[in-house]
Amino acid sequence: MPDEIRRIDYYYVAVPDKPGEGSRILTALRDAGINLLGVSAFPHGARRSQLDLIPEDGSAFAKAAKAAGLKLSKKKSGFLIQGEDRPGAVAEVAEKLAQAAINVTSIQAFCTGAGRYGGMLWVKPSELRKAAKALGVR
Repeated sequence: MPDEIRRIDYYYVAVPDKPGEGSRILTALRDAGINLLGVSAFPHGARRSQLDLIPEDGSAFAKAAKAAGLKLSKKKSGFLIQGEDRPGAVAEVAEKLAQAAINVTSIQAFCTGAGRYGGMLWVKPSELRKAAKALGVR
């Protein structure tokens, strides 16, 4: 089965870097019935963290985030990659972008078990269309 690569929209929120902030946000989204395709969190400045949130349904997510009092970034875009786990799976994706002279801004990929892997990657907004073409995304 070939890898599935699709374009995704995501948002980020900056929060205090303290115990419970991530839990508070994720719990509020869960309670609103929001399914997240991915979450990435990391330090962002002094005593702050950034949570990248990749919702399955952007419209429902935006409403739930507003109700939870979250100040979201503007909508951003990237790619979700899923496929059969094998040596070099992510290298194959990176190579397609390298051949198209596209720099990868960020990538996270993980073995998900049962012989599968998944990941998210971002490129500069000005290169989204070119990247989509290089990756065979419609």
